[in-house]
Amino acid sequence: MSVALRVASRLGLFSRTFLLLTVLMTASLAAWLQAFRSMEIEPRAQQVAQQIVTVVNITRAALIHSAPQERRYLLLDLATNEGIQIYPHEKDDVTVRLPDRQVLQRVEEQIIARLGPETIVAWEVNRIPGLWVSFSIDDDDYWMVVERDRAERVPGVEWLGWGAAALLLSLLGAAVIVGFVNRPLSRLSRATLALSRGETPPPLPETGPEEIRRVNTNFNRMVEELDRAEADRALMLAGISHDLRTPLARLRLEIELSGVSEAARAAVDEDLAQIDRTIGQFMEYARPASAPDRNHNVSELIAELVERECSHTETLGGSLQASITPNLWARIASADLQRAVSNLLENARRYGHKPGEPPHIELTVRQQGNNILIEVSDHGPGVKPEDVPRLLRPFTRGSDARTNAGGAGLGLAIVKRLLQRAGGTLNLINREGGGLTARITLPASSQKSADAK
Repeated sequence: MSVALRVASRLGLFSRTFLLLTVLMTASLAAWLQAFRSMEIEPRAQQVAQQIVTVVNITRAALIHSAPQERRYLLLDLATNEGIQIYPHEKDDVTVRLPDRQVLQRVEEQIIARLGPETIVAWEVNRIPGLWVSFSIDDDDYWMVVERDRAERVPGVEWLGWGAAALLLSLLGAAVIVGFVNRPLSRLSRATLALSRGETPPPLPETGPEEIRRVNTNFNRMVEELDRAEADRALMLAGISHDLRTPLARLRLEIELSGVSEAARAAVDEDLAQIDRTIGQFMEYARPASAPDRNHNVSELIAELVERECSHTETLGGSLQASITPNLWARIASADLQRAVSNLLENARRYGHKPGEPPHIELTVRQQGNNILIEVSDHGPGVKPEDVPRLLRPFTRGSDARTNAGGAGLGLAIVKRLLQRAGGTLNLINREGGGLTARITLPASSQKSADAK
């Protein structure tokens, strides 16, 4: 029972509803058949008993009123044409009672009630099957035997056929009804899934029953409001970026033309650069991720990125080592993938080294099962395990050991946002011996499917 419940809990809404209707209709049909058979027993028993009693009475009357020399021909005619046989009733006859079935028991009661209490009804006499009924003519006792089919019909196959046909028609109707009810919910489910991935789903049809029409209308209005809010946010941040970077550029120029010392100029310039980087992070976080229009060779995209990032890391006195498994494909926008990995590399360069030491970064790209793993590992102090979930949220920075450079705390949140549309995830794992590994997991696809697209 528990296994069946677990299996049912994993089914979709259509399967659950259809399964429930199937069980209910099967139980209802079985109960209806049982009730019908119960109501049919008494009328059928009376009818069968009446037929047998009539045959016994007619046979006895025919034997009484026929000439003795004609009785042999009469018995032969009854056996040949009517399937009725007459035998003498002997005291040593071995009889077998009727089976303990409700219909047969009622037939026996009706026959005895109509022919008299001395009547014997047997299912078998002297190992000869049939429905045997005793009767008397004067002082002589006889057996009348008829075929069992007269007393007990066997309509099992017929009943099974009609029941199966009725159940099949009911299930077809249930499938149509469940599909009609679940189709709007399926469309709504697909639309919400697309919306959760950052995509704009097509408008839902505002037709059908009032409840479905109202839900679809409200959902379409919600999507429009979200698109409008996203556009307003992007426009607002673009305006803020422009309005802030213009005076920053003037401040840089004024600092260069002023007579302050070189140390003061460098400190102010570093502060201005930090402000500029913060504005850049805000803009990058506000920029929507690209739709994963087709499959891309992840290995080639990461290899191109490594060529650019190696030189930048070496100018800081560090190193970037890459191990890339060739010909790995995934459905993700190329710009989003490179932006995500670039952010992780920048994060490792800033925070992934001990004070006074250059950064040493290791980048690996490999396949594990049906996923592609992209790992950026550093040799810094790592993070506290309890801080890992918090670091993936926007505007969150780690501990002091990993915050020796300025930032708005958006780097990891940007990576997580870029991966969502492609069905990817980001995890932070502390390395044994020190350091942190940022792991990107992407669903892998074959080159054949990529070529088909």
